[in-house]
Amino acid sequence: MSSPAVEVESLFKTFGDFHAVNNVSFSVAPGELFGFLGPNGAGKTTTISILCTLLQLSAGSARVAGFDVATQPNQVRSNIGLVFQEITLDDYLTGAENLKFHAVLYGCPPSQVKERTAPLLEMVGLTDRADQQVRFYSGGMKRRLEIARGLLHAPRVLFLDEPTIGLDPQTRLHIWDYVDQLRQREATTMFLTTHYMDEAERCDRIAIIDQGRIVAIDTPDALKASIGTDVVTIQTSDDAAAREQIIQVLGVTGDLTDDGLRLKVTDGEAFVPRLFDRLDTGVRNVNVRRPSLDDVFIEYTGRDIRDAEASTNDKFRSTAMARGLRKS
Repeated sequence: MSSPAVEVESLFKTFGDFHAVNNVSFSVAPGELFGFLGPNGAGKTTTISILCTLLQLSAGSARVAGFDVATQPNQVRSNIGLVFQEITLDDYLTGAENLKFHAVLYGCPPSQVKERTAPLLEMVGLTDRADQQVRFYSGGMKRRLEIARGLLHAPRVLFLDEPTIGLDPQTRLHIWDYVDQLRQREATTMFLTTHYMDEAERCDRIAIIDQGRIVAIDTPDALKASIGTDVVTIQTSDDAAAREQIIQVLGVTGDLTDDGLRLKVTDGEAFVPRLFDRLDTGVRNVNVRRPSLDDVFIEYTGRDIRDAEASTNDKFRSTAMARGLRKS
């Protein structure tokens, strides 16, 4: 049995009294597309920064490609590729020159640079733009070039930190088309961080991380099956009144959301006729579906990912204000 591509045990990262990563443990198998799903500020980027040796861990251990991130950082770096959230290309170099510069930094033999550059540029659809300065590229083209750059030195693990953030939906879809092609061509382990549910669905396994802790980890299908219920969403003339009546008459508790009243029931199709028979409030719309990763996130964290992001941002603002007051 081959060793894990990534192995993390009881990992902590603290900033003062704030636990950005709090007792996190997981492993990633070779060739796996593994995802970290969570809101901004949940600890995703902090964890990936530790694994890429950009941050020092506070406690615990982590190994990437068989090397310890704390004691063997150079070996880790030579075996990984990284696509950052922010664009890190040189705008005044061409696409091909950006790749060549990266190859020099990683000590790739000159004889191999061209033979690796050409197929990567073709894979990400940039062959005809290879000799154009990157400042004339669109955001999607830059992201594709960064993915090619991250693969140039044939890393064993490629880290993709929110690779499609800030891109429009069509460009995001195209990026994932290239990633899918990449998985077919290269035997590279991929570690993705995202707060997009549709991207998490593409992963072999995902870890849901919230407030620095992993609250669930499994395949997307297994996580959805773990809820064990259908989701019925109704819109009525008075959702709050409907919620109280459903609790009293049918014994089912619902959550008020922006989309209406959300109910979790064992058999949605059988439940809806009972709902119409017993509910006095006028029903405008009913939707029955199997659980989604949104529902999984709510089940394990008690809030949806948008609320989690909002509360995390509020917490960061409050912490920054408090530190500013202490310094003043």
